[in-house]
Amino acid sequence: MATDENPERDGTAPEAGRAPEEPGATRPKESGVPRAEEPGAADRPSDRRPMPPESRSDARRPGGGHAAEEAPAAGSEGAGEPAAAGPEVTGRQRLVAGLWPPRLTRAQLIVALLLFILGLGLAIQVRSTSDSSALRGARQEDLVRILDELDNRSQRLTDEQRRLEGQKTELENSSDQAEEARKQTVEKEQQLGVLAGTVAAQGPGINLTINDPTHSVEADKLLDTVQELRAAGAEAIQINDVRIVADSYLSDVRGGVQVDGKRVTQPYRFRVIGKPQDLEPALNIPGGVVQTLEKEQATVSVSRDEKIIVDALRAAKRPDYARSSSR
Repeated sequence: MATDENPERDGTAPEAGRAPEEPGATRPKESGVPRAEEPGAADRPSDRRPMPPESRSDARRPGGGHAAEEAPAAGSEGAGEPAAAGPEVTGRQRLVAGLWPPRLTRAQLIVALLLFILGLGLAIQVRSTSDSSALRGARQEDLVRILDELDNRSQRLTDEQRRLEGQKTELENSSDQAEEARKQTVEKEQQLGVLAGTVAAQGPGINLTINDPTHSVEADKLLDTVQELRAAGAEAIQINDVRIVADSYLSDVRGGVQVDGKRVTQPYRFRVIGKPQDLEPALNIPGGVVQTLEKEQATVSVSRDEKIIVDALRAAKRPDYARSSSR
């Protein structure tokens, strides 16, 4: 029996010019031209197997190469060599680059200005607090005395300012300025005479009497009394019959005290011209002149008077070397 070896009869013969496919091989796709189905292809079982992803990607790419293995572009220099890495930037350099140059906004400038004003106010407050800390430990009586002295000094300066302004106005408005100047010169001479002790003076003030039966009051205690009266605003002082001036001195002698070389004995009588409301409290403050003298077994009496006469005079001395700078 002759065998029919014609491959076209069973439909399994390969197409002319094509090699038989191996099992599991993948046919390349033919782009753009649909291929006619073979007769009987639907009836025979498919010999195709699923392709792995790598095979499919390789089939789509001509040459079967991977993307990472493609050749470098034509004309590029240094093909196949790794690209040169830039200079490494440290964290410190990034911090400096972020801080300088400063990039200030309007809100930041306003905040900085407010902080500066706040710091300045705190500094002023601390300084004023430290200046007043010296008075925190003072007693109430001392604080009252200090305030009174400050008020009195302020009032005296205000009165002096008004007087000088009045003199200036009179000199400017006077028709006879020479005569007005002469009157003011005489008035000024009288005032300086009172301070120098060359003319008598009268006015309100106090009388201070110190009895020392045990002779324990020495010159230094009387000098402290004079200094306290001057600090309280005394303008003229007389001890017994001796006028106290700027260059007066006190010394101890047997049985008494000398004032400017003249002997004075107890009781020591002070006649003081000034504001009584300032002079008397200055002597009676705790720890002041009165308490100090009473510790020396002396008796002290202070009385106010609206008219105190200081009539002890000092001879006017012509200076030997000092001359007026207005000549």
